Amino acid sequence: MGCLLTIFGCATHSDVTSIDNRLTEMELRDSEVRKTGQELQTQISEYQKLRESMDEELRRQSASLHALIEEIREENRILNGKLEEFQYALNQQEKAIEELEGKNQGISNQPAGIAENNEKRIARIEQYLNLESAAKPATVVSVVTPGSQPKGNQQLSEQELYKQGKQAFDQGDADTARKRFQELIERYPKSENADNAQFWIGEIYYREKWYEKAILEYQKVIENYPEGNKTPAALLKQGLAFSNLGDSANSRLILEELSKKYPKSNEAKIAREKLK
Repeated sequence: MGCLLTIFGCATHSDVTSIDNRLTEMELRDSEVRKTGQELQTQISEYQKLRESMDEELRRQSASLHALIEEIREENRILNGKLEEFQYALNQQEKAIEELEGKNQGISNQPAGIAENNEKRIARIEQYLNLESAAKPATVVSVVTPGSQPKGNQQLSEQELYKQGKQAFDQGDADTARKRFQELIERYPKSENADNAQFWIGEIYYREKWYEKAILEYQKVIENYPEGNKTPAALLKQGLAFSNLGDSANSRLILEELSKKYPKSNEAKIAREKLK
């Protein structure tokens, strides 16, 4: 009887040990499963954060792209509007030329002074449209002294060209002055009088109240001769020309630029008074 109890007691202890081992193993596996689950949960959370960040970046880039597209569309609308304005102005100029050409056909019996006037007006319009014909022969002025042979403009020095141009300008002969100054600039681009000649060309158009053309000629002084003595005067007259055209915004910008760049010049004093 004692042997049987011993046998049953041993069997029961062995089973308990086996069960404990299995429980321990299951607990280890459960711990590993939980650890793996936590790692997966962490990876899922990081993935969600990364995706949210990518989605936010995509939305930001999409918004920037949309804004850029709208900006380009707006610029296109502005350019189209300017193109239409230019086309309208060009058509108006073409009509004006046609009208002047029509009138010019019937002036053969009119005084020579009227015909010359109309030709000058046509020339100014052609210059504005850059339609001056290169085929037109250049006017040659001969300087004749007693006992000498005439000589053409091509033999004139830069000083002679400038002197003749300034004399014509002072006498109100705009066409001759413009030709002399232009010839000086073309033949002697590095002359010390080149910037002055360019400025007086702008002054000729300003006197004629052709302010758009005057602005362009003054701009050549500013760009081509930035160190010249006529740059402050060119800025001042450019600002006044814009003012005469009713463009107060551009006039103010140019006069302010003059005051900042050349504060001690007489032109800057005039500009400051004008700005007040």
